[in-house]
Amino acid sequence: MSILVFIEQRDGKLRPVSNEALGEATRLKAALGGPVVAVVAAASDPGTASLGTWGADEVLLATHESFARYEPTGYVAAVVAAVGQVKPAAVLFAASAMGKDLAPRVAARLGVGLATDCVALSAEGARLTATRPVFAAKAVQTVRFPRSPALLTLRPKAFASVEGSGSATVTLLPVAVDAAAAKAKVTGVAAAGGGKVDLTEAEIIVSGGRGLKGPEHFAMIEDLAAALGGVVGASRAVVDAGWRPHGDQVGQTGKTVSPKLYVAVGISGAIQHLAGMTSSRCIVAINKDAEAPIFKVADYGIVGDAFEVVPALTEAVRKLNG
Repeated sequence: MSILVFIEQRDGKLRPVSNEALGEATRLKAALGGPVVAVVAAASDPGTASLGTWGADEVLLATHESFARYEPTGYVAAVVAAVGQVKPAAVLFAASAMGKDLAPRVAARLGVGLATDCVALSAEGARLTATRPVFAAKAVQTVRFPRSPALLTLRPKAFASVEGSGSATVTLLPVAVDAAAAKAKVTGVAAAGGGKVDLTEAEIIVSGGRGLKGPEHFAMIEDLAAALGGVVGASRAVVDAGWRPHGDQVGQTGKTVSPKLYVAVGISGAIQHLAGMTSSRCIVAINKDAEAPIFKVADYGIVGDAFEVVPALTEAVRKLNG
C-alpha cells in the first residue's frame, strides 16, 4: 500500500512545502506498509535525489520543457501516469496555490474522492481517515474514502517534515505531453519583491488590524516581526482599506496559515479572520477590548493599548536575542 506524494518545484528548485507532505507520508508508511514514492514534473532534474533525506524511498521524475512552469494539463498527465505505475493507496499534495489547482484536476481524471486542506491524517490497515476544518473552521469534518486512491491536500505548517539520512532512487517517468493541447499557458510571473517568505510557509506571523488606526503604524508590526524572525500579516479590513497588499491577508478570503506562533495585534477576531489562523500552534492576542472574540481562541492574551504593548514587547524580544 504505497503512498504517492506530489513534489512542487519552482524555477528549477524543490519547494520546502512538499517536505511536510513527505513527512506525513513517512508517518503513515508504518500503518500502510508500502513505500513512499515522490513524483516530480520539471524541465530538468531539480535535485530529486535529495528527496530521500525527507522520506522518499523512490522518485519518479517526469521531464518536459513545458514543465518549467506550472501547466495543469501536463502536470495532471504526470501525476496520473505515476498513479498508474505505483497503484498507491493515497496521493498527497500540499494545499498550496499549485496543489489546490492540481489536486481537483487529478481527482476528476481518476474519478476518485478528494479531501482538501487536511490538518490530520490517520490509517487503520488500508483505511485512511482525514480531518479537515469546514464552515469557516466552526466545525471539523472526518472523511473516509470508499475508493482508492485517496487524494488529499495538506494544510501547510499543519504537518511536520522529517529530515533524515535516507536515499531515494530516481526513475524517469515517461509522460506523453502535447504542449499545443494545453488550454492555458503561463506567459510570465510577477513575483513580489524583497524575497519575503510566503505567509502559508512562515513559522512566525505578526498580523495587524484596524486597531492600528492607519498604515503608518504598521512599522511597529514590521519591527516586532523582524525581532521575532517572522513575517507580517493583516486582516481583511486592513487590506480593503489599502493599508497592506492582498498577499498579506489572513482569513477566509485571504490565506489560511498554521504557523508555530501567530500574534494578532488590534484584530477583533471576526469569524472570517479566525477561519484562516485558528490552526496556529500558539496564538497571542493584543487588543484593548477585553471582550474581543480573538481572546476566545488565543493561548495568551494581552489587554492593553497596542501602541504601548507592541514597542515594549519588541524591545523585550530584542534583549532576549542579544
